[in-house]
Amino acid sequence: MSAPVAPERRSETQTILVWDLPIRLFHWLAVALIAAAYATWRLNWMVWHARAGYLLLVLLLFRLLWGFLGADTARFKTFVAAPSSALRHLRRFLRGAPELEIGHNPAGGWMVLLLIGLMLGQTLTGLYVDNDIADEGPLTEFVPASLANAIAALHDEFIWDALLAAIALHALAIVLYAAKGADLVTPMITGRAHAPANARAPRLVGLGRAAILLACSALATALLVRFL
Repeated sequence: MSAPVAPERRSETQTILVWDLPIRLFHWLAVALIAAAYATWRLNWMVWHARAGYLLLVLLLFRLLWGFLGADTARFKTFVAAPSSALRHLRRFLRGAPELEIGHNPAGGWMVLLLIGLMLGQTLTGLYVDNDIADEGPLTEFVPASLANAIAALHDEFIWDALLAAIALHALAIVLYAAKGADLVTPMITGRAHAPANARAPRLVGLGRAAILLACSALATALLVRFL
């Protein structure tokens, strides 16, 4: 839920790189893995369902690290604002005011946190449920039955339903912004968006750092799979 600046006059804007490659890959791979998790669940391909969950968890851990060590527009400190700022942004949006933010706007920042939190909840509870069924996790036997049942219910119903609702809200926001003339999809593909002529391009970070953080995320996921 990120809004490029909708230019009023072409001569007053520039095109800059807003979204780096790691953020774009995270976004579209997360979309694909959620779809894959749903499809494999419906087909009862539970081994592949679990693998999709593992890969999604790797991506989510990477996104958390990238939120502190990545490019400017990826860092949480640049887009997580007070709830009052998000409400003010929504009021301006409803009045038709142009977008001024480079990257996530205040309302979009909260949507990012919500989606990441729900996806993390879904993957971590799914990891526990998978180990509980397969009796693989060494910590599984120490969890009381009532808590185990609650974790299973969270994974199978509550978090999944909340995630679907958040995805629907995110898609609705994309449609509403498109109706206002702001294309949110193309910048998440190309990385480039319109900005005011005097805007400073976000600071980027080398892909080497991204590769290291991705490897750390994969290692952390492997440890969780082994011990949770």
